[in-house]
Amino acid sequence: MRTGGFAKWTRRFEDERESRRALGDPDWGQGATLHPAVWAGIQRFQVGEDGDGANLVGKADEAGDADYARAVRLFVAEEQNHARLLARLLSAGGIPTLNGHWSDTVFVRLRRLMGLRMELLVLMIAEVVALRYYRALRDGTDDPLTADVAGRILSDEQRHVPFHCERLHASMAELPRATRRPVMALWRLLLLAVCLVVAADHGPALRRLSVGRLRFVADVMALSGAVVTAVLVPRPDGPGTSATRAASPRTPSVP
Repeated sequence: MRTGGFAKWTRRFEDERESRRALGDPDWGQGATLHPAVWAGIQRFQVGEDGDGANLVGKADEAGDADYARAVRLFVAEEQNHARLLARLLSAGGIPTLNGHWSDTVFVRLRRLMGLRMELLVLMIAEVVALRYYRALRDGTDDPLTADVAGRILSDEQRHVPFHCERLHASMAELPRATRRPVMALWRLLLLAVCLVVAADHGPALRRLSVGRLRFVADVMALSGAVVTAVLVPRPDGPGTSATRAASPRTPSVP
């Protein structure tokens, strides 16, 4: 199957890698001070960002597009960098990392159930939730180091969503037309279920970040609608563009 166009993503990932090297790390020496509930949330998200991505890379190799496979490796490297940044942020605050969390275990097992399409659909649930979480973390704290780290990760996630949307569009086109919207409707239902769990689990942290549980869920589901449109009917200005625009405002949402 031809999934042309991913050479541009490889170049973009490589350009971003060089930009990160030129920028350097945040100033870890300034330390970080956050409410314990916010630290707990960061610990859980750090676990979710950590991993070698071997399963996704293997499926990308099997897809038969060398540019896409290269882009996936660069995506995985960015996710690993997110885990490193969050681990350093935790260390700056004197908080340990977690060895694991049940939510990450569930996601990993779901992603490995079937082929690349299922892997990406499950991964996209985590990516869309992450868009709203890192925006809240960036805008909802007065700790400079935390805002810096969250802003860097959010910038990456805003590229990851359209990247995955483009590949999912090619994958969904292989299904009978009548099944595509039902598949994405089921995806949104699963996202809603996950989002409700996240909102309940991170409720105290979200309140500290000036985002209530209901607003968090509503914002994530609004983002998901743009993702579905991007997967089924790509926009001329690029898949996922509307979703990432919706995630980018600097003003925190307060219910």
